[in-house]
Amino acid sequence: MTAAELHIATGLPPISVYSPYDGSLIGSVDATDAREINELVARARHGAELSRNLPRHLRASILEGAAKIIESRRDAFAKTIVLEAGKTIVQARKEVHRCVNTLKLSAEEARRNAGEVVPFDSYPGSEHRQGWFTREPLGIITAITPYNDPLNLVAHKLGPAIAGGNAVLLKPSELTPLSAIQLVEALREAGLPRDVITVAIGGKDLGEALVSARDVRMVSFTGGFATGEAISRSAGLKKLAMELGGNAPVIVMNDCDFEKAVEACVSGAFWAAGQNCIGAQRILIQAGLYDRFRDGFVEAAKKLKAGDPLREDTDVGPMISKQAAERAEAAVNDAIAVGARLLCGDSREGSLYHPTVLEGTPATCRLWHEEVFAPVVMLAPFDTLDEAIDMANDPEYSLHAGIFTNNLADALEAAGRIEAGGVMINDSSDYRFDAMPFGGFKYGSMGREGVRFAYEEMTQPKVVCFNRG
Repeated sequence: MTAAELHIATGLPPISVYSPYDGSLIGSVDATDAREINELVARARHGAELSRNLPRHLRASILEGAAKIIESRRDAFAKTIVLEAGKTIVQARKEVHRCVNTLKLSAEEARRNAGEVVPFDSYPGSEHRQGWFTREPLGIITAITPYNDPLNLVAHKLGPAIAGGNAVLLKPSELTPLSAIQLVEALREAGLPRDVITVAIGGKDLGEALVSARDVRMVSFTGGFATGEAISRSAGLKKLAMELGGNAPVIVMNDCDFEKAVEACVSGAFWAAGQNCIGAQRILIQAGLYDRFRDGFVEAAKKLKAGDPLREDTDVGPMISKQAAERAEAAVNDAIAVGARLLCGDSREGSLYHPTVLEGTPATCRLWHEEVFAPVVMLAPFDTLDEAIDMANDPEYSLHAGIFTNNLADALEAAGRIEAGGVMINDSSDYRFDAMPFGGFKYGSMGREGVRFAYEEMTQPKVVCFNRG
């Protein structure tokens, strides 16, 4: 099955997919015209009927079958991720492994999370009633996914949706559509009826049409704040689930395991060239450890090798485009202009932006408040845990945070008071297990991902009650 057969083709020029590393043409896909929205929705309505009527054991079997197909072709899937997204081959293999796990978790959800008995007789007046609730599909879900995890973030939307008996209108990033198409191919090869997933690839007009279509019952979006706000304005009366990015703080206390903290923070800051919504962006270090940690962190960052993502020894691949790297470079230079001190990095070769470390970044600087989504990290000292927590909570949105300490009381104090969707203790902020709830706190936070939690967002309870009286 070709890419063109996976979604509705139109007379629009094809969308070319280029390597972020060297700009070479990787492939092309047919563009979907926003004016074809009625045809897209009609196909999805048919898919929703097919999906709803699939027995749970078949939904689970399809998801497990797709997981086996992907696992058997893991090298090909990993290479596609490298070519279109620029992740290193080592990182791409881990993403493939996570995708397999996400589909397996979705299969388990299809089998087990069907509803519960309702204890009607636990309240006076309902002694003669008994019943249950089931979890029923919403119907059609529009899923819009980003470029930074082009396989597993798609799986996080498709897996739970299929488990719940829904149909999906899938709009992957125009920059990285090939991994999504390969995933859909695997699901269809495993037995998923064709119309359950309709792939539509295009720009803003297409996204608006997919979001605003009346028959769509939910929009699941991962991406930026501006797009999230636009979706919320045009979606109408439907469920919204959004993961809109973060600016993760990691607190490093004097009593931490030093080597572990340095290693985890370096990985957390520079994994996937920093294009990671839970990557460590602000590392807050207690004053007694600051100089030692700074020197160790910078030394480790300088040792990271940036370059060809297909090489096994490459640590940091390119950013998604030269323009993205230029934006990161400009943000760093703006911070330096207002007082930040460069400790290493700020070197760019096309789309490659070398690991960059700053200290003394003013709290008024936009780099401190906004998501940088680049291999850029800021170090800052603090004296007390209270001060660190205040600094951690400074931005108006938050996904994950981390703290390194051997003091249980401090760890639990931080976990309770940091305003974030997850607090990782003795781990960098970028740790994520695909079964856990995942989402943000404060501005723009809507819903949760993580297979079970996305499945429940994508289904609705139906109560059945017998009156025996």
